Amino acid sequence: MPLSISTRIVDGVAVIDVFGQLTLGTGTSKVRDMVQELLRDGHKKLLLNLAEVFHIDSSGIGELVGCYTSTRNQGGELKLLNLSKNVRNLLQVTRLYTVFDVQEELQQALKAYH
Repeated sequence: MPLSISTRIVDGVAVIDVFGQLTLGTGTSKVRDMVQELLRDGHKKLLLNLAEVFHIDSSGIGELVGCYTSTRNQGGELKLLNLSKNVRNLLQVTRLYTVFDVQEELQQALKAYH
């Protein structure tokens, strides 16, 4: 399943909706490119909505970590929203669940930025 991305601004937060698989060969660089573009445009509050991502591999994990690091290095904040069970389990196994600020609901996530 190819990866697709859409963005929207909600209460000053750039929400990046990701659809498909975050795996090697499915265009994981699309996520990084979108994050870089938003940061260049001055957006510092980024929220990756992974509700429609049901599979992620090491390449996808690497992209998430890279996006997190880039955002932090530029004075921004990146949070994750709506993790599927599989993605949540993988982040817990890799101990990255404690690195990311993971939110369950959009309104809760938006409040976490203020």
